[in-house]
Amino acid sequence: MPQLRVALAQINPCVGDLAGNSDQVVARTREAVDRGAHLVAFPEMVLTGYPVEDLALRPSFQTASRAALEALAARLEAEGLGGAVVVVGYLDRLEHGSDTLGRPRGGPQNAAAVIAGGRVVARYAKHHLPNYGVFDEYRYFVPGDSTTVVRVHGVDVALAICEDLWQDGGPVAQVRDSGAALLVVINGSPYERNKDDVRLALCARRAREAGAVLAYVNMVGGQDELVFDGDSIVVDAEGAVLARAPQFDETLLVVDLDLPMADPATSRSVASIGFPVAAYDAEPSTVEPRIPDEAEVWSALVLGLRDYIRKNGFRSVVLGLSGGIDSAVVAAIAVDALGAQNVHGVSLPSAYSSEHSKGDAADMAERTGLQLRTVPIAPMVDAFQATLGLTGVAEENLQARVRGVTLMGISNQEGHLVLATGNKSELSVGYSTIYGDAVGGFAPIKDVPKVDVWRLARWRNELAESRGDVAPIPPNSIEKPPSAELRPGQLDTDSLPDYDLLDDLLDDYVENDRSAVDLVADGFDRGLVERVLRLTDVAEYKRRQYPPGTKVSAKGFGRDRRLPITNRWRETAD
Repeated sequence: MPQLRVALAQINPCVGDLAGNSDQVVARTREAVDRGAHLVAFPEMVLTGYPVEDLALRPSFQTASRAALEALAARLEAEGLGGAVVVVGYLDRLEHGSDTLGRPRGGPQNAAAVIAGGRVVARYAKHHLPNYGVFDEYRYFVPGDSTTVVRVHGVDVALAICEDLWQDGGPVAQVRDSGAALLVVINGSPYERNKDDVRLALCARRAREAGAVLAYVNMVGGQDELVFDGDSIVVDAEGAVLARAPQFDETLLVVDLDLPMADPATSRSVASIGFPVAAYDAEPSTVEPRIPDEAEVWSALVLGLRDYIRKNGFRSVVLGLSGGIDSAVVAAIAVDALGAQNVHGVSLPSAYSSEHSKGDAADMAERTGLQLRTVPIAPMVDAFQATLGLTGVAEENLQARVRGVTLMGISNQEGHLVLATGNKSELSVGYSTIYGDAVGGFAPIKDVPKVDVWRLARWRNELAESRGDVAPIPPNSIEKPPSAELRPGQLDTDSLPDYDLLDDLLDDYVENDRSAVDLVADGFDRGLVERVLRLTDVAEYKRRQYPPGTKVSAKGFGRDRRLPITNRWRETAD
């Protein structure tokens, strides 16, 4: 049987950076060619970055994407790489269509191109357009309706794009009839917990259905709230894993395949490139192990923050260091993402701040090497109070807002991006102060429930100790009861249930859309259910104004869960 060396380029593009993304394609193609690859596949919409959102609707951006594709083909040939077959994702435009068929002429398409010999020899448009969760592709793209098979060195290779693999039927189901021996699927599949297991099972199932080897290449890197984890996979026609790339790392996954020769009588190839290659010694393929759950989430949070900072032109961050668990975990993520020299912590003690809170913030700085300064806020609070005379919750929130103004002032003066330190549990029930602790440009643990914040903190410290390093997070920040310290002796549990119970209930309500009736039937106290659901429902206006943050769950606020702010529907247990 013919041999084919396939390289899957798991790279980190940036939305809108057509030149920079093209440079990455050329560099990785050169690396693949140096390693003897015959076919190199890149992720979904790699030339434009993904997702492009409303940029897809701009004719100027469509034109620029198509021009970048043609320029890339010419450049690959000019740089001596034209002998490789290169599959790239890009933004295309439907030139022929009919409004009556829902395929308007000029409509944007999520497409793949096959480049060889300095030109585009075949194109494919994504059939299935996801319209759930973080995806709005029906808003942007016109679906494709034809399969694309190209003959590469005597082997028929079919193409598909991301959602085409996830949906039953469609182009993947047609691969068996096409006679293709290899199915190349290019992807922009965002990370969420446990998705690596789901992907592998899906790839194995689709390979068996297609009767073909399946090569799945995914991008890596952060894009606003989304983070892509790579996890590129090659499975044989029986679903057995042949090669697998690491998670969260840019890499070139190379695998040698023995594939059946195309049958001219049944082949549906639209182009033929090269002749069967002479036999050669195959390279051993690699199957990288999966990383544990806490390491996976931590890696996603670090990568999401690093790319948000880097791709938006920032170099450093500033955050309030309260000595509590949330700010400590955010600081540790920031140090891992950016280096301690680029992380600026500010201790903002008020009249009610405990000595251990100030001491724990100092301990965090000593453990990690981050930059720490202290700005007492009591005099500023007193100045406001002398004019406003606030009481109760308004007085408590004033302290948080003075802290927010202070952090934003430092940001404005010194150019650091402010990090909000709230977690998903607090965000769910509105346990945050708008223009106070909710200020910032990015919220790294926005999608992490409180119980998982503790779990991640313990894991990160254990990792450091296993390496012989200093644990970054003060043990006291992990062990002490959480408190906003906005009044004497205040604890979170004064106004919220225990976080284990709260997070259990919120998981059912927010992630799984369980009703109040369902939750009571599941054993939750009726009064608790109605109180927590009411707090969650009325806090939508706060969430709408909260900074973006890395999505790690199946349903994150903002991208996934979008409810109206003005909304009189209330869940009841009756």
